[in-house]
Amino acid sequence: MVAIILIVVAVIVIGYFIMTQRSLVNLDELCKNALSQIEVQLNSRWDAVLALAKTAAQYAKHESETLVEVIQQRRGEQVNTPEAVNEQTSALNEVMGRLIAIGEAYPDLKAASLYQEAMSGMKQYEENVRLSRMVYNDTATKMNRMVRQWPSSIVASLLHFEQKEYLRVDNEEKKNYPNLDEAFKK
Repeated sequence: MVAIILIVVAVIVIGYFIMTQRSLVNLDELCKNALSQIEVQLNSRWDAVLALAKTAAQYAKHESETLVEVIQQRRGEQVNTPEAVNEQTSALNEVMGRLIAIGEAYPDLKAASLYQEAMSGMKQYEENVRLSRMVYNDTATKMNRMVRQWPSSIVASLLHFEQKEYLRVDNEEKKNYPNLDEAFKK
């Protein structure tokens, strides 16, 4: 009787171990996929910025040549960690700021339909990146729960699964957020 109980307990433990391992692998792959999706979206965004810079080149040759060089160097870089995503996002924001300044300096450029189309395309790519970042963080949350919660944490530590780092908003971006306290005091 004791042998049967021990066999049943062993089967349950082994079954749990296998199911937990499969869940951890699944979540790890989903995190990798989410980062890959962000990389694809960021590369598409770089392509749109390049088109915008080439459009601006007709109006501001010197400024746009520098931007085109920067964009071509950045485009296609691997984005496989949260730090790389944040670095690419910061670089894109910097380039976009310079392109917007060029657009404001040349009113004819700002009115050009190609420039306007590229800017609206940029907004769509920014939204895609934002959604991809949300998917990654949601998946990382699920993975981190499995890695930290008992008893799955035992399996995770035995198989060397670690918590995933979250994508965070850059402190410089936070400075650009509107201050709602001040807005409602007026």
